[in-house]
Amino acid sequence: MNFTVGFKPLLGDAHSMDNLEKQLICPICLEMFSKPVVILPCQHNLCRKCANDVFQASNPLWQSRGSTTVSSGGRFRCPSCRHEVVLDRHGVYGLQRNLLVENIIDIYKQESSRPLHSKAEQHLMCEEHEEEKINIYCLSCEVPTCSLCKVFGAHKDCEVAPLPTIYKRQKSELSDGIAMLVAGNDRVQAVITQMEEVCQTIEDNSRRQKQLLNQRFETLCAVLEERKSELLQALAREQEVKLQRVRGLIRQYGDHLESSSKLVESAIQSMEEPQMALYLQQAKELINKVGTMSKVELAGRPEPGYESMEQFTVSVEHVAEMLRTIDFQPGASGEEEDEDMAMDGEEGNAGTEEERLDGPEGLH
Repeated sequence: MNFTVGFKPLLGDAHSMDNLEKQLICPICLEMFSKPVVILPCQHNLCRKCANDVFQASNPLWQSRGSTTVSSGGRFRCPSCRHEVVLDRHGVYGLQRNLLVENIIDIYKQESSRPLHSKAEQHLMCEEHEEEKINIYCLSCEVPTCSLCKVFGAHKDCEVAPLPTIYKRQKSELSDGIAMLVAGNDRVQAVITQMEEVCQTIEDNSRRQKQLLNQRFETLCAVLEERKSELLQALAREQEVKLQRVRGLIRQYGDHLESSSKLVESAIQSMEEPQMALYLQQAKELINKVGTMSKVELAGRPEPGYESMEQFTVSVEHVAEMLRTIDFQPGASGEEEDEDMAMDGEEGNAGTEEERLDGPEGLH
């Protein structure tokens, strides 16, 4: 079913008004017909004044109306088609007035004095039956249509329902969907708030652990500085990994919230549409979008304790000979342990070389 928004003022749109105005131009004065308008036997129209001017020019000896002398009539040619017009003794006053053209002129002037396509003149019209308004809804095809389409048109075998009934039903569905979506948005916002708190906790715990590391390493000798730097880097990497993950989830939830809010705004604007048929044109799509959006499953939140950084606690109770083996307490990931072991190996090799270098000096 094809249908378009039609505007049905008596004289149509601006283009139609222009075309109509061209048809209301007198071929003599080239202005809009001035009443009274007379129709010639050839069916062309003239202002009676213009017709009289042409007649007088063609019959200079004919007595004017009101003269005491009765004339036998006269003739002149139509300026449009050159058809000869024979008049009786009344002259142009004996020609029939074209009341239809005069009425059209009056209506044209009224329509020209006001804006076209006012809100009150807007109706949804059937494209196949241009004079029929859209007043029913085809349940089979899920489109608004007109009564004639149901009687003998494309929807004659379809099941239909009154337009207001479907309008209320789908508007109710969309309203329910919006309510569900808004409730879902509240939950998403709560999750985002919780994850922002997780980020803050991660940053606080990291800051606390960094302070502990600094306090303890400050009591050690210079050899600890290199190791401290390595441990701080490992801590910073873990912090960045966790923050990146949580912030990525925040961005994902935020994007979902933004999309959902825009959809809610669009749906609310659609519900404010006063025209039922216009509303129904986009209601089904909006309902589907709202349903789809409300079913979107977002990525899971960080597991409990994810914000904890306790695994980065160090002990300074080891003896000085064990300083180079200081590492975080068990609980770090395997990758970090492998990296630390590799660094320990390199340091051990460096220590062996130092012992070799110190050996000759010891002999002295």
